[in-house]
Amino acid sequence: MDFTEEQLHRYSRHIIMPEVGGKGQKKLLAAKVFIVGAGGLGCPVGYYLAAAGVGTIGVVDNDDVELSNLQRQIAHSVSTIGKPKVESLKATLGGLNPDVNVVALKQRLTNGNILDILKDYDIVVDGSDNFPNRYLVNDACVMLKKPLISGAILRFEGQVTTIIPGEGHCYRCLFEEPPPPGLVPSCQEAGVLGVLPGVIGGLEATEVLKLILGKGEVLKNELLIYNALQVGFRKVKVPKRADCPVCGDNPTITELMDYDAGYCAPR
Repeated sequence: MDFTEEQLHRYSRHIIMPEVGGKGQKKLLAAKVFIVGAGGLGCPVGYYLAAAGVGTIGVVDNDDVELSNLQRQIAHSVSTIGKPKVESLKATLGGLNPDVNVVALKQRLTNGNILDILKDYDIVVDGSDNFPNRYLVNDACVMLKKPLISGAILRFEGQVTTIIPGEGHCYRCLFEEPPPPGLVPSCQEAGVLGVLPGVIGGLEATEVLKLILGKGEVLKNELLIYNALQVGFRKVKVPKRADCPVCGDNPTITELMDYDAGYCAPR
């Protein structure tokens, strides 16, 4: 494909970079990325991927925009309160870059639909607000052999890891099973610094772009933790576990399952 004059101007700061260039920008335009969640993390991830020219962005979320979301969910506004988050995000991304095809799905992911939804995408980004989704998305990506970037935030701290099935760890290598319901507070209970999703979401988007371009190192077998109060990052090694129940040498989880919706995680 040849770039239009508008595209040459829009993506000029990418094209002049040797690590991207015209060839890399074409990879971005041809890429298909799926985002789980149109909330605190999904908003900045979607915004930066659309700005970068990722050609197809899918997003799933079953919630509507609420006033309390606007403290951190930058793709939504007062005018979209009460509307589906996925439609609000789609409108924002379309207004930023009409090159991008945004596929908005207002529904819940289940063990019955997730494989069909994810199968046509190159990379998955998880910004889930609950543990059942995190484990479901992880297991589905391992089974489909889809790269997964997983992020989480709570109060002043966030974390990011990149999962490359067959090459490195998965989410269950890090946390084998969900915590008991009520053990981990949600952001509604504990709060979250409004700018924190921008930091973690930006890191998730960066991991996606590096994977598409095939440049640099990603957080494979590593967990990156950010503490806003201390203004510090630290990396924790996460080895691939031979006894992991989903990606190990003899997996015991060979079919997808749905967890009790009582498990809650922060977003």
